[in-house]
Order: sequence, then C-alpha cells, then structure tokens
Amino acid sequence: QVLLVESGGGLMQSGGSLRLSCVASGRTFNFYEMGWFRQAPGKEREFVSHISRTGSQTYYADSVRGRFTISRDNAKNTVYLQMNSLKPGDTAVYYCAATSRIGIVTASTNYDSWGQGTQVTVSS
Repeated sequence: QVLLVESGGGLMQSGGSLRLSCVASGRTFNFYEMGWFRQAPGKEREFVSHISRTGSQTYYADSVRGRFTISRDNAKNTVYLQMNSLKPGDTAVYYCAATSRIGIVTASTNYDSWGQGTQVTVSS
C-alpha cells in the first residue's frame, strides 16, 4: 500500500477553478494507477477520474468530462485534479486513490489505498 495525502480543497464560487494535489509516499508511485473520487453528503462515493501509470491514458466520469483534468508527475509522486467551471453539484469531499490494477478502474472496491480526503465547496 501507499500513503496518500490530498490538499488544495476549499470554497469557490460557481464557475471558478481549483487544483487538487495528492502526494504519495514511497518510491513505487509509478507502479500505481491513480484515481479521484468524491462523496457528497448523504450520497455514495462516486468515481471522478482515472490516470494510467505513465499518464498517457485518462478517463473521466460524464459529469466532469471537459471541465476536470487529471495529471500526474511521477518525479514528484503527485497526482493532480484541475477542476474548472465548478458547479454547486461538485461540492463534495474529494479522495485520491491508488490501484495496482491495470486499465480503466472506476470501481472504488478495486483501489488499494486511499487518502483522507479534501473538502471542495462550490457556492452558487
């Protein structure tokens, strides 16, 4: 497993942007494919985005495609989520997660390690 720590959340007005970061411990970061999930109050945790080990492949939930961009810097053991055109419906705790599975992984049960989460609140 890998230890993950998210940062970058906060309060933003609708239409604004935020960039989340997730730093991983250890020297095997590039062994893991990474994902971002979010959980709004009273709702189940939902998939947001996924990125392959090298960053060459990305995948997004329909609700964020075209607005959010996932990327990673393996030299810094960090994965990012750039969130643009934020909407009140994006309000949630955002989690990064790591998986040793290869390919597009959208199910939370297939991720091995999780961060503690960072709150994103979008006001209208």
